[in-house]
Amino acid sequence: MRRTTRFPVKGANSLWHVYKTVPFWKVVKNFIVIQLARYTPFLGMKNWLYRTFLRMEVGKHTSFALMVMPDVMFPEKISVGRNTVIGYNTTILAHEYLIDEYRLGEVVIGDEVLIGANSTILPGLTIGNGAIVSAGTLVHKDVPEGAFVGGNPMQLIYTKEETLKREQQTSL
Repeated sequence: MRRTTRFPVKGANSLWHVYKTVPFWKVVKNFIVIQLARYTPFLGMKNWLYRTFLRMEVGKHTSFALMVMPDVMFPEKISVGRNTVIGYNTTILAHEYLIDEYRLGEVVIGDEVLIGANSTILPGLTIGNGAIVSAGTLVHKDVPEGAFVGGNPMQLIYTKEETLKREQQTSL
């Protein structure tokens, strides 16, 4: 289940209220930093930009591939563990603006997680340590530690125990 906080709005849809929820200049700064990071091939520089200017928690040796798009409005609600790989063109959202409300939620990505290219991670989720998210997955609920998930909608492909068993069988 996603853990988000709901904020109702009156009148026009919630996106029309965006600058009542987040300062305009914060969005401008975040957008510029994210665009620089999306195109730079230097992993250390990306992590430095995310930590320094966006206040994201990023673990040591974590790799954000080209074109990764962290949340432009609330990147400080994203934390990524150590030695994790976030695949090409993945989107990590910490907000969602709907018709009658907007929602905010922390996104916690564990250590040694692999997220395949072109995935989308919705707000209010945890992806456990050692999990694998296949390419093109819409992550709409928590991913257990060590699990292998994929698809749209996301489905559990292997649990941690099933993955370990398969690895043992192939090493024999």
